[in-house]
Amino acid sequence: MTFHILTLFPEIVEGYVRSSLMDKAAQKGIIRCNLVNIRDFARDRHRTCDDAPYGGGAGMVLKPEPLGEALDSVGAGEKRTLYPAPGGIPFTNRMARDLSAEEELVIICGRYEGIDQRIIDLYVSDEISVGDYVLSSGEVAALIIIDAVYRLIEGVIKPESLLEESFVNGLLEYPHYTRPEEYRGIKVPDVLLSGHHRNIEKWRLQQSLEKTKKNRPDLYGNYKETGNN
Repeated sequence: MTFHILTLFPEIVEGYVRSSLMDKAAQKGIIRCNLVNIRDFARDRHRTCDDAPYGGGAGMVLKPEPLGEALDSVGAGEKRTLYPAPGGIPFTNRMARDLSAEEELVIICGRYEGIDQRIIDLYVSDEISVGDYVLSSGEVAALIIIDAVYRLIEGVIKPESLLEESFVNGLLEYPHYTRPEEYRGIKVPDVLLSGHHRNIEKWRLQQSLEKTKKNRPDLYGNYKETGNN
């Protein structure tokens, strides 16, 4: 998969995509990140990419001309194009899995008060919200989406590692323990030391149910409504 990332601050994204698991996936040729600096498409000598909003109000808005040309340079009109913004559809694991099936994704990193609505009308296929809060950096929101998507692409992570993650079966994941068996007076649950795989599976399911009920009652309710017990 190729991620075309349009940004005013490519250095924010570059450090992340050149690190750890993502860099390994890139070296294997599984993913590619094409960083596009929107400022390269500004035509005035100051490389202006923002202006005051019509109708007044605080803040600035990304201008349509340089952003539109940047989008044209990656063929955004023919590719699925994402714009992370507070007013978008809530981002979920199901959406990440859907996006992971694409061969290319274009992602616009907003700034300030956002981008000109005409760009959204002309290019954007998915406005996506990563949470009920506001970020100053569209790059951070874009990286959240990228990280959730690329790890689901075949060859990045072992398939078995994805099977029991949070949200896969509608529940949050159970707690994990490793050595030593006791740390600051807290012992690893006996069932995990027993070697009895069926009992371990039952314990993990129960822990997932309890954690989901406590932290995400909405998910717990949906899980119960679907007839899972």
